[in-house]
Amino acid sequence: MSEILHRLSAQGVSIWLDTISRERLRSGHLAALVCDKNVVGVTSNPTIFAAALSEGDAYDDQLHDLQVRGVGVGEAARAITTYDIRWACDVLRPVYDATGGVDGRVSIEVDPRLAKDTERTVAEARALWWLVDRPNLFIKIPATVEGLPAITAALAEGISVNVTLIFSLERYRAVLDAWLSGLEAARAKGVDLSRIESVGSFFVSRVDTEVDKRLEAIGTDAAKLLAGKAGVANARLAHATFNEITASSRWQALSAAGARPQRPLWASTGTKNPAYSPTLYIDDLVTSGVVNTMPEKTLDAAAAQATVNGDTVRPFYEDAWNTMAALKEAGIDYDDVVRVLEEEGVEKFTASWNELIDTVSAELNKA
Repeated sequence: MSEILHRLSAQGVSIWLDTISRERLRSGHLAALVCDKNVVGVTSNPTIFAAALSEGDAYDDQLHDLQVRGVGVGEAARAITTYDIRWACDVLRPVYDATGGVDGRVSIEVDPRLAKDTERTVAEARALWWLVDRPNLFIKIPATVEGLPAITAALAEGISVNVTLIFSLERYRAVLDAWLSGLEAARAKGVDLSRIESVGSFFVSRVDTEVDKRLEAIGTDAAKLLAGKAGVANARLAHATFNEITASSRWQALSAAGARPQRPLWASTGTKNPAYSPTLYIDDLVTSGVVNTMPEKTLDAAAAQATVNGDTVRPFYEDAWNTMAALKEAGIDYDDVVRVLEEEGVEKFTASWNELIDTVSAELNKA
């Protein structure tokens, strides 16, 4: 195992892989990453599946059978993706067992076209939970306004949830409230709280991409000095919010009943700007009790060159507040930044889903 990744794990950071494919599963590559690079979880999205489907022959047999049976493209996409997720859950099951259910998790996303429809999101979450039928599954639900009650409803039924597409501190606080409400409803129903896990996926690099673009447009020397600082500062303040909520009497009552915390998850951790270190969002977001989900390129970079020298989150809350204040003074409208990022995020997720559907349709026609 990489000594650097070993130190990262020892600091309390769970390393998850932000990609999946059937070829990776059947070749044993995912299992090797578990052993060699301490990968203890997997996240997926429609773009990842679309790319996997268009390469190689790993899906040919299933596509042929689906085509022969006349299965519609939407259900075919569900059959294909849940097959891979189920397989990945089985690969990660020893990790799940060894960590008491904390890690060894695999995430699958609800149809993002439902991001503004609470009832249909809940129905989709139930369907995916039933289709995969593995205790170490996470259902990804976006943190839109309409997604918040869906998060509560899913957790209330004992469904473990990965809350995705979080950008703003205000929305993150609402996510934590939805999570607590879900656990309280589950407790009222007699659901075993210790079996429910959740993570809140706070996006990092996309914040820098949007803010840096605005700083460049402002063009002052003060603005230029702030480039590449917003994403980490925003994530550190999210962690401060997490600490505040988990110190509350509301959480303490649920914890006493067996509930587990909703861990912060750093998502979008591949740097978009080549001028930045490829391990920027690894090095500066090390703290215990969090998840960092990495594209494989970022994982490889972290194994080779990440800097792991203690906690780089908790001691820097004040620095993060100062950075955000400086950004505001420079002319950055934080509320507008996060609004744009959420709207673009939903659009990108929807486009990814449509890409997946188009790819499945094309592959079915070839089968």
